[in-house]
Amino acid sequence: MKDRPAAINTIWLGMIVIATLTAAYTGRMDAVTKASFDSAKAAVNLAISLIGPMALWLGLMKIAEDGGMLRAIARLIRPIMVKLFPQVPPEHPAMSAMIMNMSANALGLGNAATPMGIKAMQELNRLACKKGVATNAMCLFLAINTSNVTLLPLGVITVRAAAGATRPAAILIPTILATAISTLVAICAAKWLEKNEPLPDSHEKDLYQHDIQKEIKDSNDNSSVYVSKTGKILISFVSFALLGAVILRLYKMPSNQMNIESLGNLSGWLIPLLICFFIIYGYLKGVKVYESLTTGAKEGFETAIKIIPFMVAIFVAIGMLRASGAMDLFIKALAPLVKFIGMPPEALAMALMRPLSGSGAFGIMSEIVSRNPDSFLSFVVSVMQGSTETTFYVLAVYFGAVGIKETRHALTAALLADAAGILGAVWISKIFY
Repeated sequence: MKDRPAAINTIWLGMIVIATLTAAYTGRMDAVTKASFDSAKAAVNLAISLIGPMALWLGLMKIAEDGGMLRAIARLIRPIMVKLFPQVPPEHPAMSAMIMNMSANALGLGNAATPMGIKAMQELNRLACKKGVATNAMCLFLAINTSNVTLLPLGVITVRAAAGATRPAAILIPTILATAISTLVAICAAKWLEKNEPLPDSHEKDLYQHDIQKEIKDSNDNSSVYVSKTGKILISFVSFALLGAVILRLYKMPSNQMNIESLGNLSGWLIPLLICFFIIYGYLKGVKVYESLTTGAKEGFETAIKIIPFMVAIFVAIGMLRASGAMDLFIKALAPLVKFIGMPPEALAMALMRPLSGSGAFGIMSEIVSRNPDSFLSFVVSVMQGSTETTFYVLAVYFGAVGIKETRHALTAALLADAAGILGAVWISKIFY
């Protein structure tokens, strides 16, 4: 009996065929041809631009892993994560890597969140009983990622402030509520869908137990260096100096600027402070920080190269669909439904673009906000931007990094979460606007 094709195969094929047929009738075949080449080039350029951040953050994750930080984090959030991911051992590095990815996403640290998410996928793949097939844990993790758990949508707030909105941070609570809805739907959908595609649990459990014992053995085998008392004193001094700099920065900030918008200025501090934290922690734990970072960085380089084919496939399909005029036809066809649910018709382009292209959706949102920053339309698209994610990009990068070809129910759960996030953004915006 032949295996049923994964949903991503059907959707990708449909996007290519629809784009070609639409271009044939709209006379945009030349534009679609150009878009296919430009999109393939953009995918490779983006993958290459990810090499540096991936190398850096996977290197830092390697330091954290060698120093035992990942296991400590996993133990801290164990009760919640064990219920969500019962197939993953609580002490396994995959558990803590997922937690760190979700934390980075919540704080809006996109450059750090993607490498951490890829690290989590790699660890989950080591637990898979069949390579190339997404496990239940992978599907749930990806669905949660595409629901875009957000606590501080600083990027959107910054755009609104720059456009002159009267209350730039008014979207904060609506965004948190909308992303909570999309995340809840992502979890429920993934849990419900996995029941229709059972995996050999007994075999998985045996493999998990074997793997976790191997992880513990490997971590115990890592050689460490002796940290002198002088070194500890110097590191302690540096740590207190950094803390003092943060306190001084907050103290010098005028009291009338101590609001959500001002966090955008402080967010630039988070990345350097996180880098220092990882390195200092590893050093105090006796980790050879330079050697660990370069080892992890090598893994990041290889991962960035590995995802290129998957990104090219997704980017070309999206580029062709946009250039063909099919998006415009979809918007016209869905206009009656949009009016029925109370969404401004102009926001439909944003809703359709968000799962396909992050930069495209951000551009649409920025253009709408710049035209009339205090309108209901601007409010709605701002909440959408902060409470949904670029589903196809996340799927291509995360699954491509570990060579997953059979995505099972991951895409379905992710798209359901996107739909819930968009509808939630509309309804909640009506309450808070």
